[in-house]
Amino acid sequence: MESQAGIKATIGLPQAVALYIGAVLGSGVLLVPGLAAEIAGPASLVAWGLMTILILPMALSMGLLSAKFPNAGGVSHFVTRAFGPQAGILVGWFFLMSVPIGAPVAALTGAGYLSTAMGWGEESRVLIAVLMLMIGIATNLVGMKLAGQVQVAVVAAIISVLVIAIIGSVPNIEPAHFTPFLPNGWVSIGQAAAILFWCFIGWEAVSHLSEEFVDPQREAIKGVTIAAVLVGILYFLTAFAAVGTHSYGSASSEASLVLVIERMLGASGAVVAGFTGVFICTATIIAYVGAASRLANALAVKGDAPKPLAALSKKYGTPIGGLGFLTVLFVLVLLLYVTDTVSLSTLIQFPNATFILTYLGGCAAGIRLLKGSRWGVGISWLSFLLTAVIFPFVGWAVLYPAVIIAGLWMTGKVFANDHHRKKAL
Repeated sequence: MESQAGIKATIGLPQAVALYIGAVLGSGVLLVPGLAAEIAGPASLVAWGLMTILILPMALSMGLLSAKFPNAGGVSHFVTRAFGPQAGILVGWFFLMSVPIGAPVAALTGAGYLSTAMGWGEESRVLIAVLMLMIGIATNLVGMKLAGQVQVAVVAAIISVLVIAIIGSVPNIEPAHFTPFLPNGWVSIGQAAAILFWCFIGWEAVSHLSEEFVDPQREAIKGVTIAAVLVGILYFLTAFAAVGTHSYGSASSEASLVLVIERMLGASGAVVAGFTGVFICTATIIAYVGAASRLANALAVKGDAPKPLAALSKKYGTPIGGLGFLTVLFVLVLLLYVTDTVSLSTLIQFPNATFILTYLGGCAAGIRLLKGSRWGVGISWLSFLLTAVIFPFVGWAVLYPAVIIAGLWMTGKVFANDHHRKKAL
């Protein structure tokens, strides 16, 4: 079975679940539990509980669209059907230009955990990051069947370490660590929830792989539901362990999971945490590289991206044009980092606005396209409003999508009438 673009459909339910988990369960699980606890104290668990409940409608809005309209264009395809081709092109390029920055940032984050744990320097960190990106490219080059199998193994390793850390933290959990429960007032719960939102974005990425689901109805809806439940439970229990063992504070909030593991395993715990960071971020890279390369292919096939991006591997039937495009941009981003032209903290902020705008577009499309289902429209509205509340906080990062819009306008891809747009294509 092949997609409309000629890419083989090989993703079954286990691979779909692993891809969804890998896309969502990113570096946030390493960083956010401690940061949220520092803001709201033990009451941060209320924010986690609320987000764990809300995660399902957020996930299902993307799952329902993927099941109904499976296409390598993912959110871009949904937006095109709902609001026309120019809106779809815009959202497609927002997502496509988020991954070349987001994936290297994820790689450097995971590599940073391991290099710090092992006492290695910056050169080692960069080399590990390069290896992680190469794994993401290589597994997607061979095909989503292998990428899905690798993702299943990686996600299984992540879940195993998190479960062991959670169980191992039990002897160190003390009732005293839950009092005072609300040290910073009720407003702090809302502030913590705003940070937690970032842990639950990623469902939109797998929509770009929906055309490669063997059974889109089964894989998209069941896969996203199973993944949402597992991710919600893992996040909440990890946060509970961080609060219960008081593994947070001004000096340690960004490494709360590391502290939980260290208390359980001693000095060797840092090494385990380091490898966990690499596994978590590699899973994210695999999912997003797969999504972006398929999107590049879908845009190029329609003439909305340069033709070379439509190239497929004769051997594997995979989008080598999109993978080549990502590889070139990965090299450029890493060069900017290595030469100290742009810091990691600055790089992290660039894709924030484009990721949120992509998600907003997908939710808005769900409101219009899922009209036959009151439930579908309701969860799309809920997801849209939750995401819209966060957007004003992106700050200066809004300049990045502005640059993308300017580039598309200059090339005639958007904001042009049909005659001029056809000439530009």
